[in-house]
Amino acid sequence: MQLSQEDRISPQEKSSGTNGLAILAIVAVVALSAGGYYYLSGNEKVEEPQVIAPVVIPDPVPEQPLETEAVPEPEVIIEAEPVQLPEVDQTPQVEPLPTLAESDDFVHQKVTDVADGMAIEPLLIENNLVRQFVVFVDNLAQGELARKVSPLKAPNNSFTVSEIANKTYINPDSYHRYDLYADFLASLNDEELAKTYKELTPLLSEAFVELGYNDISFDERMQEAIEVMLDAPIIEQPIELDGVSVNYQFVDPKLEALPNAQKLMIRMGPENSRKVKSALRRLQQHLN
Repeated sequence: MQLSQEDRISPQEKSSGTNGLAILAIVAVVALSAGGYYYLSGNEKVEEPQVIAPVVIPDPVPEQPLETEAVPEPEVIIEAEPVQLPEVDQTPQVEPLPTLAESDDFVHQKVTDVADGMAIEPLLIENNLVRQFVVFVDNLAQGELARKVSPLKAPNNSFTVSEIANKTYINPDSYHRYDLYADFLASLNDEELAKTYKELTPLLSEAFVELGYNDISFDERMQEAIEVMLDAPIIEQPIELDGVSVNYQFVDPKLEALPNAQKLMIRMGPENSRKVKSALRRLQQHLN
């Protein structure tokens, strides 16, 4: 049915040093010797040659081995073979969306996950959940209640009144018909709710376009619907009614003049109304 987001290892600094001190020069001791004689001429007496004692040349000093600094063995660096680690895909896995026409089971599961244990499944409609939710929100934004396309089933308990001094009032027990709905909204995890809403946005947008909207997004329509519900008054005192059965009307003309969507908030009672408004404000912050 169609509805209108390195590890780097620094190399270690190694001290190479010198391989030893500079080699000292070898000192050689050289012995020197000298000799001479005189020449005489004519009748001059020739003097006996002077005997010069031989000069003893000492043996050379043997070379002493040069003391050198011990040279350390060079450090052998063995490079390990690099370990090839398996590549890990850091991209988060996103579950593919089904088509709009085949989205009921998928959306039911998403809503159940967000409910986190609350028994919300019996309240969900069976077919065309996305389309009917979009139409319902579209009507809420205009202040209307499209009961036939509500994504949630109506409460099982009947609406009751109290007769006091010939006047008819809403029976406070009737407020409890909406406890499960209000508690469900109040207990939702904000992050999970925003995540699920974002994930379902393509389906919601597609269903919204089917209604003929091209100049406004479904997010904007949702914002408008939230504003309508937040504007509903919270009534603490007994609420007087006039009429019979489903035709009950508020005696207070200001209440009777309210949009039907806001009248629904009043029929939930002040406590449930506060819970719903708190949940809507949180969702509104995420949408903003």
